[in-house]
Amino acid sequence: MNPVINFDEYENRVVSATYRNLMIGAKVVLVDVASDQPLPDPITTIASPAPNGSLRIRLPASVRPGDYYLKALNGHGASVAQSAGFHVD
Repeated sequence: MNPVINFDEYENRVVSATYRNLMIGAKVVLVDVASDQPLPDPITTIASPAPNGSLRIRLPASVRPGDYYLKALNGHGASVAQSAGFHVD
């Protein structure tokens, strides 16, 4: 069972993504491509007991324009999946 997170769309400061094989309690973070560091906000926790689903992440004003990707972390904080990169205006 390989976890997967797919970036779907960025529009009006909302990131849409789908995921597969992520367990309840997994976290999805936004990572800055330039520094390869996760941002402290937003962090989305998977609350659904179903391992597959979709999510929408509203970006706070503190997220500056640039290139980012989504990273999924398991309950122990280890990276289990990452999306393709995308640009935030």
